[in-house]
Amino acid sequence: MKPSMFRIVLLCLWVTGFGFAHAIAQDFPTDPVTAQHIAWVGESLRQMQSLKPGTTRGDLLKVFTTEGGLSTGLHRRYVYRECPWFKVDVEFAPIGRPPRDREGRVTLVESDLDIINTISKPYVEFSIID
Repeated sequence: MKPSMFRIVLLCLWVTGFGFAHAIAQDFPTDPVTAQHIAWVGESLRQMQSLKPGTTRGDLLKVFTTEGGLSTGLHRRYVYRECPWFKVDVEFAPIGRPPRDREGRVTLVESDLDIINTISKPYVEFSIID
């Protein structure tokens, strides 16, 4: 195996074995402030990525809160509670009610029991103010 290929394989094992955030953190300066920032971002990402399809809106609201902009009761953008620049877009399945009202419009009603159908990967964007 060529030395460069060996390094790639070793890096892949390192990342998958010890976690991406830990591997990346090794490449940054080790001053205490930088280490704290890296640790905070890593923990924040773990919290955000713990939410998967099948999770309830109530569970989502423990980690995120709503953001302004256009939304319905079944599709909304959420911002991380500890930093509003971290965001996810979420689509829900309604629980205990129809997805549309009598006129065929998507409902604006929301429930903590609604189930996440899809959730985007966390991304960074400045706040939307409306």
